[in-house]
Amino acid sequence: MTKTTTKEIGTLILALIGVGIVGYLVMQTLGGQGHAAFNTTNLGVHWGLPIVVYDYFLLTSTGLAMIAALAILFGSETFRPIVKRAAWLALAGLAGGVVVLMLELGHPLRALVAIPTSFAFESPLYWKAMTIGVYVLALLILIARMLKADWDAKALRGHAILILVLAMFITAAAGVVYGSNSFRPFWASGDIPVAFIFESLLGGLAFIYFFTYLAYAFDAEAMPEGVKRLFNGALPGLFALAIFVHLLFVLARMVNGLYGNVEGLQVWQHMVTSPLFLAEIFIGLLLPLILMLLAGTRTRPWAQALAALLVMNALLISRYEYIIGGQLVPMFKGTWAPDLLSYMPSTTEWLLLLLAILVSNAINAFGELTLRLGRER
Repeated sequence: MTKTTTKEIGTLILALIGVGIVGYLVMQTLGGQGHAAFNTTNLGVHWGLPIVVYDYFLLTSTGLAMIAALAILFGSETFRPIVKRAAWLALAGLAGGVVVLMLELGHPLRALVAIPTSFAFESPLYWKAMTIGVYVLALLILIARMLKADWDAKALRGHAILILVLAMFITAAAGVVYGSNSFRPFWASGDIPVAFIFESLLGGLAFIYFFTYLAYAFDAEAMPEGVKRLFNGALPGLFALAIFVHLLFVLARMVNGLYGNVEGLQVWQHMVTSPLFLAEIFIGLLLPLILMLLAGTRTRPWAQALAALLVMNALLISRYEYIIGGQLVPMFKGTWAPDLLSYMPSTTEWLLLLLAILVSNAINAFGELTLRLGRER
């Protein structure tokens, strides 16, 4: 048994133990308190941290799938070493998000039947949910076709186009869910579906960097030559570009919010002084951008792994600020409502975030152990 295999088995066992412990605690709380275990209220904050976690993992999943599809279509042999891992990570991330969503809904088994049989054809949420089912099946088939070490990218191009279309549709539909809400101006914007696509691509790149290093215990010398060439060649530039584009979207929305006079945008006055928002901008985005632009750090393993970790956290903060911030201004004001509502995730909600991370890591570790994700020429 090799050192890498031992590490993968250990990671899988620890993740499964974590899933069992955290899952038990969550089920005990939800079984006794139901939705009261969440700190959402009827005053206006209806979607809390579980929805943030679900959207975060969903968009990361579609970003990974888009990267895998684009690598097959246009990457030739350069991006081959990361395609299989990106596709499997897409499934692992989606699983973590869906588990949290099902527990947030309160009746997971009922939801699995009620959603497809609701026939809510005018709802983007309905089409997003239905497309996710096809998306999962398409990813599983793609991974099965790549199990042979000598898989041919040309033979997979039709399949890659299908996955690219499905992933982009799911991401754009998630953007429409928020961007079309004209009654919440903080959310409403025609550019949100496009912003979500760039955000998901950035998340996918960060996950590829971090989990590739994790697979080799952060030992760059243990990586295959193909991965080293990619990480020292085209990928740092693409990562820097993705960070820059996402940062532009965030800053543009911030400026528009600070100088806008529409009811609901005043939450920006509060948000720009939030430690979370400042950490997202300066530590989670600007610092990784600098690390990926400077010639002295962009190809250093420690800098790439650190930048990926910081971006992963920045995107979670961004998702939190966007979803929660859009609900802090009460829609119907009266003596019962303050100027801004307040929200702080409960212990159960934080446990759901931990559960999503553990589920995703368990599935990823299983793939690393059984599917030879990094064994590409």
